[in-house]
Amino acid sequence: MKGKIALVTGGTRGIGRQVAVKLASHGADVALFFAGNREAAGETLAEVRAQGARAAAFQCDVSDGAAVAEAVQQARNALGPFDILVNNAGITRDGLAMRMKEEDFRRVLDVNLTGAFLVAKAVMPDFLKKRAGRIINISSVSGLMGNAGQANYAAAKAGMIGLTKTLAKELAPRGITVNAVAPGFVKTEMTAAMKEDALAQALKAVPLGRIGEAEEVAEAVLFLAGDGAAYITGAVLQVDGGLYM
Repeated sequence: MKGKIALVTGGTRGIGRQVAVKLASHGADVALFFAGNREAAGETLAEVRAQGARAAAFQCDVSDGAAVAEAVQQARNALGPFDILVNNAGITRDGLAMRMKEEDFRRVLDVNLTGAFLVAKAVMPDFLKKRAGRIINISSVSGLMGNAGQANYAAAKAGMIGLTKTLAKELAPRGITVNAVAPGFVKTEMTAAMKEDALAQALKAVPLGRIGEAEEVAEAVLFLAGDGAAYITGAVLQVDGGLYM
């Protein structure tokens, strides 16, 4: 990763934070996009810089195309043209489909799916000029198998897989790979909000019998971002303890 510059959206908490720190620990400089939690952004910047990397954070609503274009340019000005993009920004607004508000369905798709498209489009010029680059989209097993109470989230994460495969085909002639990572139950702020009995019940479906760690997802991202994954594109790497197979 030495000399590489990465952009991680949703990069100041949970999986995003671990990805940023992991990439930095292997020599990459890292730009972080965050929605609004400046305290978390400051903490993550400190962790990334502690790895000896350059780092900068930018507040950005990834569902807003103009905001994305501006933030990407600011990040590019601060650190240089990008080599790696990790689309991790995501939200949940769970509820049964029959009771789900239209605005909750749309907002989750706007952030989780449209946001990934907008950021990828904004950084593509850097990759195309270099005829190289890595895009890693953080999807979910919910996008592969569905999940009751998450019609919006599952639809967005399934859409990310379709986006991943399409971009992989479009960008392969320029030496750019595009892959997805699909975590299962991982210890983050999202799963911390689950009731203990609900989480215990959910883990019964996981063959490995435990919740995953954000660092384990970060290891998968590190692999796909590295030279060893140069011949992998359009793939979905599940980090789910065997939940979906």
